[in-house]
Amino acid sequence: MSNEAVAPANIASYIDHTLLKPEASEADILKVCAEAAEYKFKSVCVNPVWVKTVTKALKGSGVLTCSVIGFPLGATPSDVKAFEARGAVLDGADEIDMVINMASARANDKGALVDDIRAVSEAVHAGEAILKVIIETSMLTDEQKVIACEAAVEAGADFVKTSTGFNGGGATVEDVALMRKTVGPDLGVKASGGVRSLADAQAMIAAGATRIGASSGIAIVKGEQGSSAY
Repeated sequence: MSNEAVAPANIASYIDHTLLKPEASEADILKVCAEAAEYKFKSVCVNPVWVKTVTKALKGSGVLTCSVIGFPLGATPSDVKAFEARGAVLDGADEIDMVINMASARANDKGALVDDIRAVSEAVHAGEAILKVIIETSMLTDEQKVIACEAAVEAGADFVKTSTGFNGGGATVEDVALMRKTVGPDLGVKASGGVRSLADAQAMIAAGATRIGASSGIAIVKGEQGSSAY
């Protein structure tokens, strides 16, 4: 990580431009895709039902397609998450953000977490896509956050991610720093939930984040204040 602030001109390449509202329409999704192409965001992150639409809309733009799995509760069986992830990758997703089993995380059951994540990791990597693991930091103690991050590393994940943005709380500088310390320098760390301004994004990156999940991407790159809604 660097102590130098990322310039506004470069911040877009960190941002997963996100629209996960269940009521989002096709017009809403296409608008987000057009914005991502214009501002050169890293990806557009949507629910699985929109992956084909986003992949088609982004073709040739250089912007990746990202989808969420087991979202937002993480409470579906691992084989179902793997099936859902496999389908999203087949539909065109370049990256998958999965939610872990929170009961296992709160029980400090590292073995169960590894099994949950590995099932999805194998499905995602078979399709040559990237896996980010959402540990939902607002629901965990620091000890549980560390265990969840260690499980993600052991299971072959490519990133750990702070939050869904749907279950209370979001990314904090402290959590990003703890996650970075736990996973080491090679894994990605995604700060997501409540990142609404350029200052927020720069603080997360300084703490160790290599990706920012936000619905306020345009406000961030313009140096404005965005809204809280995903």
